[in-house]
Amino acid sequence: MSSTQTAWVEILTGLDPDEFEELLRTLQPYAEADTPRVGRRWTLSLADRVLLVSLYRRANLTVREAGTLFGISKSAADRIVGHLEPLLHMPPPRYRRSRLTVRLEPADSAAPNDHRQ
Repeated sequence: MSSTQTAWVEILTGLDPDEFEELLRTLQPYAEADTPRVGRRWTLSLADRVLLVSLYRRANLTVREAGTLFGISKSAADRIVGHLEPLLHMPPPRYRRSRLTVRLEPADSAAPNDHRQ
């Protein structure tokens, strides 16, 4: 999987290619400023790292699954998520509550409006 395939970018991020490029230009200075100058360089480009984080958050994958899709180790994927997720400010996905949702409470607790005792 790679960010060079624009169909993947649109599906995984929800952004069209122009918006994705603008996001990358905005992130570039911040992503490089936080990167230490010593040690191993990132295996993936910034575009692929942003794609990995968005796939991880939007598809609710594990770090191991996201890393496998991009051909990197679980540890490398975890470092990428830990590095870019705060920069992207991606809140967890919201799930709408269905009308059929049942709220479970412990059996020994009385209902809050139950004044019979």
